[in-house]
Amino acid sequence: MSPTSAPAKNKRSKSKSSGKPASSSTRKSGGDKAVTGGPITNYQTATRWLYGHMDYERLRMVPYNNRTFSLERMRKLLSLLGNPHQELKCVHVAGTKGKGSTCAMLASMLQGSGYTVGLYTSPHLVDVRERIQINGQLISHADLTDLLKLVASVEDKFGDTPPSFFEVMTAAALRYFADQAVDIGVIETGLGGRLDSTNVINPLVVGLTSISMDHMNILGKDLASIAREKAGIIKKGVPVISVEQEPAVARVFDEVAQQVGAPLEFTGKQIDFSYRFEANRELGPHTRVCVTTPTSRWEHLPVPLRGEHQAHNCGLALAMLDKLKTHGFTFPEDRVITGLASTNIPGRMEQINSEPRVIIDGAHNSASITALIRSLGAHVAYDSLVMIFGCGQDKDVNGMLKQVALGADKIIFTRAKHNPRVCEPSDLMTRFTDLSGKMAQTAPTLEEALQLAQRAVSREDLIVITGSFYLAGEAKKLYADMTAAKKRK
Repeated sequence: MSPTSAPAKNKRSKSKSSGKPASSSTRKSGGDKAVTGGPITNYQTATRWLYGHMDYERLRMVPYNNRTFSLERMRKLLSLLGNPHQELKCVHVAGTKGKGSTCAMLASMLQGSGYTVGLYTSPHLVDVRERIQINGQLISHADLTDLLKLVASVEDKFGDTPPSFFEVMTAAALRYFADQAVDIGVIETGLGGRLDSTNVINPLVVGLTSISMDHMNILGKDLASIAREKAGIIKKGVPVISVEQEPAVARVFDEVAQQVGAPLEFTGKQIDFSYRFEANRELGPHTRVCVTTPTSRWEHLPVPLRGEHQAHNCGLALAMLDKLKTHGFTFPEDRVITGLASTNIPGRMEQINSEPRVIIDGAHNSASITALIRSLGAHVAYDSLVMIFGCGQDKDVNGMLKQVALGADKIIFTRAKHNPRVCEPSDLMTRFTDLSGKMAQTAPTLEEALQLAQRAVSREDLIVITGSFYLAGEAKKLYADMTAAKKRK
């Protein structure tokens, strides 16, 4: 395989010559009806059709079974689209926290090494196109419209059990990556792993990030149960890399890997891994990692994302990169370093305003809140921390609130507008007071929460908005809209 740094354009002849469905620029639109009954004619009608599908990310109660999360339905959909996943070389990443960061760093290193890289992640913060990227570029409005039109044209084959929102997006991403003939796809699971729509792919390597309590009403009430669902992406003969895990999680991973017949290694155990925190004039406070395998030796690479937890994610990405060498990929060290340094992932300790300083973070479980607060202390200088917090009912709410109590100086509970699973601010405050004995405030909307926060901070203070990607995304859009409005004046 010879890497190429050319952008992923004009690569669609592959689909035509192989007898697969025509590329999105030439596909027929027959039968592509929107949910409203009208045809899909543009991006607006296409996304209206998309959002008319069942979106399990937004439901309060989700029956977790083979009917709701149907891999057979996913395989049927992909078959109708020409089985694009069978054309792709992929890596697959599951876990509770760190999936998106690991995928972003891995994709950046692959791109830096000269490969054309498809990246599929979820959820999105502002724009649904964030989920499907090639070499850091969001899928175009036109391409996503054509892909959704293609899926709509075959949807009548499913009768009263049509594909879900996530299944449609996953199918669109895999078809797009195949049409564009990417060298490799980096695929993040959505919910769980075993029944996740992405679990139809045949990856070259599997990565498992840190496992903690999340989605307990669906995946299980303890770490071992959650780990077993995540381990469902392990496949026979496919190497698996995991970060260091709690003993109960590691036991499950070992058991599943042995049952399936997959080689499993842990960073910090079978794979030599270490990290250290330092500060210098060029990079400021940051973490450096070392990863050594029989075929690679990366020493003191700066982690581009802030936080100690990102060192573990970076080590996992490097170890997965190393495994790809057995499939013909080559990685010059200088290009790996350059690619890693260019990693950019929104919604993770992202500063979206400077006066006052406002940071958003999609931390949505207790372990992530802990990591966020530690990262803020290590990387950001501030006098007082004002936290605007809102989360979903399906989370470890009490665990998150305990960490909030330990790290924030002032807390304002609010809710995201578009999260139907949201905890009401008044309920959060009651639970918080019962757990911590501390005072807090509530605000019915993010805008009102920000007004309260802005009245409470000085120049040296910090406002952090966290608890869910819904809230972080709403904040990002709010500030982007305010900036755009100022420019128009």
